Amino acid sequence: MEQRIANALLLLRLGVFIVMIMWTLDKFINPQHSGAVFENFYGLSGLSGATFMIIGFLQLLVVLAFVAGFLKRYSYGIILALHSISTLSSWQQYLDAFNNLLFFAAWPMLAACIAVYMLRDLDTRWTVDDRDRTRSPF
Repeated sequence: MEQRIANALLLLRLGVFIVMIMWTLDKFINPQHSGAVFENFYGLSGLSGATFMIIGFLQLLVVLAFVAGFLKRYSYGIILALHSISTLSSWQQYLDAFNNLLFFAAWPMLAACIAVYMLRDLDTRWTVDDRDRTRSPF
């Protein structure tokens, strides 16, 4: 049973990672899009490309820690907070549901973030925090 739970949590972690890494890469590849998102959803305008590089770098560190299962309490918690803010800041799109259906995909991902955070101690498959430190890597 423990192995099935660990495998399921790994799949949830990888699924969340796919979305989060794309959002992170967007800050490097298309900072204008990130600027429009920050202005439209968070009310922050006028941020420079350099600002998005810094935000992207910090987010990249967290996303990589998350997928690696490193410092789970913090990295999983930050991912949960980031996605919660993103989901809740899109509230206006939910009011015009049928013209914004893709925004509803944020809710199952939020549930996955909550589940991974709540069950982080059982998330032991391919995690840095839970590797067997007594075994040689060779």
